[in-house]
Amino acid sequence: MSKGVEKIVDIGAAAYVEQVENLVGEVARSQAEPVRRAAAAVTAALRAGGVVNAFGSGHSEAIAMEIAGRAGGLVPANRLALRDVVVYGGEPVSLLTAANARELERDPAIARRIYDLAPVRPEDVFVLISSSGVNGSIVELAGIVKRHGHELIAITSVRHSTAMPSRHPSGHKLLDLADVVLDNGAPYGDAVMPLPGGSSTGAVSTITSALLAQMVVAEVVRELLEAGETPPMYRSVNVAGGDEHNRALEARYAGRIRRGA
Repeated sequence: MSKGVEKIVDIGAAAYVEQVENLVGEVARSQAEPVRRAAAAVTAALRAGGVVNAFGSGHSEAIAMEIAGRAGGLVPANRLALRDVVVYGGEPVSLLTAANARELERDPAIARRIYDLAPVRPEDVFVLISSSGVNGSIVELAGIVKRHGHELIAITSVRHSTAMPSRHPSGHKLLDLADVVLDNGAPYGDAVMPLPGGSSTGAVSTITSALLAQMVVAEVVRELLEAGETPPMYRSVNVAGGDEHNRALEARYAGRIRRGA
């Protein structure tokens, strides 16, 4: 068997799972204290009547969806997205074609529109997700969030971000502006298994970022329960009584939480 074939054999499902298992364990151990601090910020915001505003573009939007509007998650959570400028701001749908969306992600100006269109209050906390943490929209939004006095939690890859130049005019990156940085441990380029010719396969940032998001939620729930408070949690709409339970809790935050289109 040739050396090249041996490399391909090593890059399979089992090899990927081994990489993920190792990375998940490392992230869980190394980020325990930042997770605790992030949860404390979220808990304080909820007790003050605030909600969690989550934003990520590209694949990082999946983590915003992990935070806002899913079974087992916090009801007082609002999802922000690039498409908000179309859905809520009246911009043409053509703005969201694949090529345009890529440019929007890098455009600092879009961040002001997203923030201004959101039902934000001073007591709200923000979670911004970007594995690279260098694109114009995410860095600009981070700056706006901090200028308005909100606590800011970032989920990013420290290794990838520190290896990249900022695409924001200020030279800042997401991790420079956050009050709490949660490091998803992804390598530069995200994929963990090198291929012949210089490419890689086996992306991991979505898995470890989702892990961090769920760790924060679990820690918030622990804090609330230990204080004798009832956590405002979503139930699955696919269990008996789920819709009714969710609607009753959502009514407390009417006009302040949305799930996007």
